[in-house]
Amino acid sequence: MMKSYDAIVIGGGHNGLVCAAYLAKAGRRVLVLERRYVLGGAAVTEELYPGFKYSVCSYVVSLLRPHIIRDLELARHGLEILPLECSFSPHIDGPGLVRWPDPEQTRREIAAYSQRDADIYPLFGRAMMQIARWVKPIIDMVPPDPTSFRLGQVRDLFHLGRRIRDLDDQTLARLVKMMTMSAADFLDEWFESDALKAPMSVSGIIGTYLGVRSPGTAYVLLHHYMGEIDGAFRAWGLSRGGTGQISLAIASAARSLGVEIRTEAPVAKILIDDKTASGVVLEDGTEYRAKAVVSAVDPHRTFLGLVGFEHLDDDFVAQVRRFRMRGSSGKVNLALDRLPDFTCRPGDGLHVRGDIAVAPSMEYLERAYDEAKYGMYSRRPYLNVVIPSLTDPSVAPPGKHVMSIFVQYAPYHLADGAEMWTDKREQFGDTVVETLAEYCPGLKEAILHRQVLTPWDLEQEMGLTEGNIFHGELGLEQLFFLRPVPGWARYRTPIRRLWMCGSGTHPGGGVMGAPGALAAQTLLEERAL
Repeated sequence: MMKSYDAIVIGGGHNGLVCAAYLAKAGRRVLVLERRYVLGGAAVTEELYPGFKYSVCSYVVSLLRPHIIRDLELARHGLEILPLECSFSPHIDGPGLVRWPDPEQTRREIAAYSQRDADIYPLFGRAMMQIARWVKPIIDMVPPDPTSFRLGQVRDLFHLGRRIRDLDDQTLARLVKMMTMSAADFLDEWFESDALKAPMSVSGIIGTYLGVRSPGTAYVLLHHYMGEIDGAFRAWGLSRGGTGQISLAIASAARSLGVEIRTEAPVAKILIDDKTASGVVLEDGTEYRAKAVVSAVDPHRTFLGLVGFEHLDDDFVAQVRRFRMRGSSGKVNLALDRLPDFTCRPGDGLHVRGDIAVAPSMEYLERAYDEAKYGMYSRRPYLNVVIPSLTDPSVAPPGKHVMSIFVQYAPYHLADGAEMWTDKREQFGDTVVETLAEYCPGLKEAILHRQVLTPWDLEQEMGLTEGNIFHGELGLEQLFFLRPVPGWARYRTPIRRLWMCGSGTHPGGGVMGAPGALAAQTLLEERAL
């Protein structure tokens, strides 16, 4: 006899697992189906070389919602977040720049480049905190429908408008600028030193197909600036055991609440009768039925793949196609037999225990983008590097290290075609290593194993359409009640009983869990199951 469920969740990434856990906590029978052998989606840890655990894709924690950690008791299920307290930008000539946990030490670092910037830097931090505190509640709310006259929708819009009205003129002006300006132009209004502005601006381009001087990147900078651990703004961290431990902790919590989870269970299609979802069919032909189906995969894969054009209106299909998925990032993971030395600041120290940004100037970053615009990976890319084994020795053998390198830009659409990435993967990996080796010359000799992930690999291995790490770009026209499609931003879809809970829904990408939690909240409030 076929077992019935209240909900089937497609995708065992962190958002799908969060959604399932909240539904189960409310007493619903939930099945999670994951195509890979391991849970986590892009938030996954894998031992691809004996003794070395790579955080294969996502590698830092910044936006994981504190209320999810509390509600699901994730600490009890193995989650431990270790803070990253430093930001280091090495230079080939000169000492580079470190922003330390000690404000006075940071002030002296910045003053070596600009006394004015050193004085303004704390004021900038306070201004950003004010803006982030205004935006933060939006992350944790279901987007209102501006076209609806339902009482609840009107009330939410009224509260949002009142919060805007309550802002002082200066904060409101800054908020408007952040919504429209480039990261570079916004920072130019505050600072004069390239050595400071360049590593600060890169938060505005992560996961986007934009340059630091492209309009709209100031908001992306704010999006990443809102990272928090236990309520502390601008706190970044690592998950002990790798980023996959976040997903495993959520999965453990979900199982304790009664969720059934199956790996190596790829979904071939969603069963639809009379524009109503009734279950799924796996690639091996197995069928599962449920009162609701919740997709944690991206909008393109959900609608253009699992649902199919025949069940959707032409206008909706056109809007989904217009939802930009352009991947622009790659990843290189290294197993090292020793800690490499940065020439400008040799040796072990707090500066290499945080994040390391190869972003020496605004011109360097914009040139990297220029190459991507014409379908080439950057020959001198922006690199964001962490060495998690310095903070968490459990991810590498004693005396050895794991290095995680996020790379921008690596466009999915190469001039020669996306499939050409299979031929250029190792060249791309060589470029990344050679660029970083300019700052730490002993790097190449220390490498025991290398994993290179291009956007093509992220699509093939992780199911990320075009390798987009956020399930869709974080442009202003693809946020809030416009994400993923106007009129369908409240986790609903045109298919009855089919819902969305992945990063392609509000509030977007990052290891935050908010889309999954808000989707579950909406299903329960709507009594959808």
